[in-house]
This record gives sequence, C-alpha cells and structure tokens, in this order.
Amino acid sequence: EDTWLQAGGGREEGQVSRLDKGEERGRMDHLIGLTGDGYALIAADRKVAHSIIAVKHDEDKILALDSHKLLATAGELGDTKNFSEFIQKNMALYQLRNGIKLSTHAAAHFTRAEIATAIRRAPKMCNMILVGYDDDAGPSLYHTDYIGGMHKMNFGAHGYGGYFALSLLDSIWRPNMPLEEGIECMKKVFKEINTRFLVGGATFTLKVVDKDGCRVIDVDTNDMKA
Repeated sequence: EDTWLQAGGGREEGQVSRLDKGEERGRMDHLIGLTGDGYALIAADRKVAHSIIAVKHDEDKILALDSHKLLATAGELGDTKNFSEFIQKNMALYQLRNGIKLSTHAAAHFTRAEIATAIRRAPKMCNMILVGYDDDAGPSLYHTDYIGGMHKMNFGAHGYGGYFALSLLDSIWRPNMPLEEGIECMKKVFKEINTRFLVGGATFTLKVVDKDGCRVIDVDTNDMKA
C-alpha cells in the first residue's frame, strides 16, 4: 500500500491520474447544504455531462440513506452511484443486524472511513454532503471530499458552484433560521450560480430532512434563473 504514495509504478500512477481527471469533471456538479432551526436542506444540480455533451437534465444526485438521512454526491457518475448505494445498503444491513439505526454522526464517520480506505484499493471520485436529523442532536451536516477529509459544518458546498455559494451563504446564513428563510437562501444561491458561473442554466433538486423525515421541496425553475 505504501508504494501507492510513491511516484510512478504502473497501476498506482493510473489510479492517481484517474482521480485527477475525475476531480476536474466532478467540479462541474453543484452541491449545497445548510442547517437551520430543526431541519437541514440539501440541493444538487440535475445535469449529467459527458465531455461537452449534456446527457440528461433530470438526474437526482441526492440519495435517502434512511428515513432521516440524505447523501448528495458529485463526481464520476459510476463512482457516485456505486459508492452511495454501497453506503445505503450497509447502513440497512447494520440496522437489520443490530436493531438500531446509525446516528448521523456515525453514518458520516462510516462514510469517511470507507472513502478513505478506497483510496488505496479502488479509488472513488466522489465528493459528498451528508445531512440528517437525530432526536437527541437535531439537524447536522457533514462535508466530505474524495480523499476522506470530513468536517461538520453549518453550511457547505462542492463544485465550481461552491465558490459562489459559500461566499453568499457566509453573509446571509444565520443560526436557527426558520425553514422558509432557509429555502429563500437556497433560491438566492441558485440564482447566484446561474448569474456568475460561466456555464449557467442549471436546475436544482432541493430536499429537506427534519423530525418528520426526508422530503422534496418544490422550487419553481423561474426562482433558479439569473
């Protein structure tokens, strides 16, 4: 495993090159998340691209891990689908074996450990934002990258859209925002990305998780346009 970190070496070099290329492609995805008063919101763009071709415009990049956890992924489509479903099924298996669900904190650390382990075996180009709600801890958000770096945050973003989202949320986010205000913050982020980013016209899927579980928030496409 140590040879993976050294320059050269055939397969190891190929793995590094694949991750570098995948990281660049993954930057075209936009993931945004924030926490508020008793809820967490998460949004992802709907576009899937291959080279310069937009393959589809209705992809849902946010997977429900269980009734109170959502995982949004950005990166190589094969990697994101494979890895997110691997996490989902293993969490379901843990619940079947032990009779209890993983907390959001535990799910985030399990996800981080698996993506970090994969670096030296079968690297996955998969950046993630995990949000969840627990009765004791309330809402939480975990920002994880493809090399296993993870932080618990009040808000976070991945992709080129993150450059615009983070600067905006840094000025308008506040603790304990009601859900309606959080949705308005997200709409402002969508508009900012479509105004400032070179490749505009993105549409987004917006979901919320709170004490009642996970659900989709309907947002008019006109509220996403520049």
